[in-house]
Order: sequence, then structure tokens, then C-alpha cells
Amino acid sequence: MTGSRRQPTLDDLARAVGVSRATVSNAYNRPDQLSAQLRERILHTARTLGYAGPNPTARSLARQRAGAIAFMLDTGLSAAFSDPALSITLDALSSRVDPEGHALLLLPGGENGGPRVERVLAAQADLAVAYSLADDAPALDAVHERGMPLVVIDHPVLPWGARVGIDDRGGAAAAARHLLDQGHRRFGVLSAQCLSQPREGPLTMAEAAHGRFRDNRERLAGYREALVAADIDPESVPIWETSGLSREQAMFGARGLLDSAPRPTALLCMSDELALAAIAAGRERGLRVPEDLSVAGFDDAPPARWSDPPLTTVRQDLVRKGSLAGELGLALLAGGPVPEPVTLGVELVVRGSTGPAPI
Repeated sequence: MTGSRRQPTLDDLARAVGVSRATVSNAYNRPDQLSAQLRERILHTARTLGYAGPNPTARSLARQRAGAIAFMLDTGLSAAFSDPALSITLDALSSRVDPEGHALLLLPGGENGGPRVERVLAAQADLAVAYSLADDAPALDAVHERGMPLVVIDHPVLPWGARVGIDDRGGAAAAARHLLDQGHRRFGVLSAQCLSQPREGPLTMAEAAHGRFRDNRERLAGYREALVAADIDPESVPIWETSGLSREQAMFGARGLLDSAPRPTALLCMSDELALAAIAAGRERGLRVPEDLSVAGFDDAPPARWSDPPLTTVRQDLVRKGSLAGELGLALLAGGPVPEPVTLGVELVVRGSTGPAPI
């Protein structure tokens, strides 16, 4: 029987180049420690010998690190990535942690506002990042049980996790005040998921106020605050909950709001994707935007600027939020203490989708 050819090792490569094991290791793991010429000589010799690089499993065992960050979502991947705000935030997070050698492990939602517990417990990861999970998602208990450091993007608020969020309430109030200043008095709210299970349909103000997702509660509170200040009964404002953030799912809810009697002249939407669906639903019913119907969104993702008309929305710095989440995670991985929560400001951007209330 012919024996298989022995695979070259790191020691073989070090002898061939005439350097130490540490120098070869740096060529793969800490390239900034070597000159470009030496690193290229090591990699060229590795290709000649057929050396594929350090064994990632052995390296993880030696470091007692998996080299991965578990990114936890509240919904499935197709629904999650229909939201451009998530894609931008995730890309910024990845750009910050990738140079430090950390990969991202995506854990889609599937159990009460977060990933399944067993997936969290089995995940080969050193850090968890929770992206807008429900307040009481069981996945969070699993992270805590493992003693894994945690960074929360947006919500929930936990005393043992780092967090970066935005002024949801202030941004929503600014959008509502803008429409009130334009003379609107008949409003509708197109809401992202508030309750525990995916559903869609009318929602009372009381139900929405006790939802499990903090950002939606805060945005609703901002709308309510501005309406009350203008002597508008918030209980008279129809709310429609959507089961996801995609435009296709939101169309059904937007139609429901526009079929309300009396028909709203202004729609407050908890994301840009919901707002773009509202514009489409209005046109479907022969309404002009903004002459007959004004629509305001939230996020200021790129599609907001490309829409027709361009969307009035609340701008949040999605890139900064993702990058900062990465910085907080790296600090925790380095053994630092849990930092104070960070709240980023927002800004109302007025464009062509809002105008004076129709006479």
C-alpha cells in the first residue's frame, strides 16, 4: 500500500525560508510585524511547498478563541436582509472587526424574537451581537448562561451588555411635528412588528405601547407625544402592524390604513421600506404624493433618496452605529469592562414626499 504524502508543516516552511516559527506565524496572523518583502518570500515558499497555512482548528484551541462573532437576528435571513438599514449596519460592523481577524456567524431568528436557544448555546463564537431583539428573547438568556460578552445594537436594554442605539423617540416626534406644521390632522401609523409572533393587521395604541421591541415602542411614543401636544387624540390614529419590513409585506398594511375612514392625509412609517410601500399603495389608489398624501419614513437608507418623490425621513448614522458596535465588541474581547450605553443622535431630512395638508 502506498502511503499518502505527508503535508508540509509550519516547521518545514520555517526551515525552508530560514526564519523562526514565530516569523512564519506572523506572516499569516500579524502581517504588520513583517516587511512586505519578507512576508511575500514566506508566502511564495509556502505555495512552492504546498503549505496551506496554519490549521484554524488548532489555532483556535491554542488561543482558546473561536475567532467568530455571533450576530443574532430577530427574524429569518430573507426578511432581515430586505431591510437596507440592517445591511449597512452589518457591513460597517464587519469592516471594523474583520481586520482584527473576527468572522461573523449569522444566527437568524426563529424563537420569540431571536435565534433558537440551542443554536446560541452551540455557536462557536467569542462574542454575541444582538440586533434589535425582543426584550425577553430566550436567546439573550442563553448568551448570559454561557458567560459570553454581548453588544446590543438598538435594543433591548440589558445591564450586563454593551449597547449602541439612537434617539428613536426624538426622531419620531420630529417627523410627526413636521407633518403637524404642514397642517395635517388625520394621521395613520405603519408599524414594524410589535408583538411576539409575526402577524399583520390593526393594532390598538395600548397594544403597541406594550410591544416587545423597544425601538417600536419609543417611536410610537414620539409620535404620540407630538400628537398630544397638538391636541390630537392618539387613540383616534389608526395603527397597522406589519409582519416584516419588506415593501411587499408593508403594502397590505398601507392599504389598510388608506382604507380607514376618514382617510389619513399623512402616514408616519417606522422605516423607509414601510414608507416606500405606503407611497406605492397611495399611487395604487390614485393618490398623489405629497398633494393628497404625505409620507414620512425612518432610517434614511439609500432608497429614501432614490424614491419618487424622494422620501422625507429621520436620518440615523447607520455606518457609525455598526462601526461603533464593532469597537465595543473588540473592547470586550480585549477584556475591558462593559462600557456605558451610547445613544447616537438623529436628524429629520425633509424631501419631496411631504407637503401641506390637502384642503
